[in-house]
Amino acid sequence: MSHTEGYSRRRLLTLAAGVSAVFTFDRALATATSSAATGGQAMQTRVIPSSAEPLPMVGLGTYRGFDVAPDDPAYKQLPAVLDELFAKGGTVVDSSPMYGRAEETTGELLSIHEPRSPAFLATKVWTRGRKDGIAQMEQSFSLLRAERIDLMQIHNLLDWQTHLPTLREWKEQGRIRYIGITHYTPSAYEEVEAVLKTEQLDFLQINYALDDRGVEKRILPLCRERGVAVICNRPFGGGGLLARLKGKPLPAWVSDVQVNSWPQLALKFLLAHPAVTCVIPGTGNPRYMADNVKAGFGPMLTDAQRHQLIALVD
Repeated sequence: MSHTEGYSRRRLLTLAAGVSAVFTFDRALATATSSAATGGQAMQTRVIPSSAEPLPMVGLGTYRGFDVAPDDPAYKQLPAVLDELFAKGGTVVDSSPMYGRAEETTGELLSIHEPRSPAFLATKVWTRGRKDGIAQMEQSFSLLRAERIDLMQIHNLLDWQTHLPTLREWKEQGRIRYIGITHYTPSAYEEVEAVLKTEQLDFLQINYALDDRGVEKRILPLCRERGVAVICNRPFGGGGLLARLKGKPLPAWVSDVQVNSWPQLALKFLLAHPAVTCVIPGTGNPRYMADNVKAGFGPMLTDAQRHQLIALVD
């Protein structure tokens, strides 16, 4: 395919999606497997316990950042966000029907990505009742323009007893590859723990941050015991953590772990935990995405370094 033909195809796909402007992806960036910024290395991976499939450590959350329409100026930045993720070896893109237009935006942009997007697509079911759950998941397939979704999660455990049999059935059929549950609040930890103990799941998505470490005591060890992969949402503590750290000097040892910003260090703190599989900081800013993915490279933090950061925040 020539450059002109590729551009024409992208334009047609874009117009078909109802997008008002053409947002092209940088082919060289999208196909890159290494760069000077990452020392020619590949992003580190962690194994999904239920399958032994390797999963890149740093992904992307689409909450707020991708809840924008094509005529919004912020939309124009989103192709570069995905480029930054994919170019550095990241694949996980997480969304939800709860996130407004995020699923639709994600589907639009991935459909015009050339070469074919390597995304590991994760989304959620967030409603009550079997019939409504099926309808919502079918809509997610349509909005994401996907024939198969890698990970379907029951959002905030809403009506999980009803949805879990459907997820298992769809996994057997090959429509989804993995199943999981999510939550984001400590008040739900008791229920999360109970479900983990009684049900066989592939993934748990849970809130975990340097200043939000409640899952360390029971839930993360339980995930290791039960062979459940862990995705960390709210890895910056909802934004308050970075505000508190802004302006503070980085520890003297940051060069030893190949980071140069507080966001990278906050993500590496999580990735140093052996139960954590992937972190999904949310952003609609390519500069932030480029910074975040660097946490997936270089040495992980030692226990002493983790304790130093805990002491700093506490």
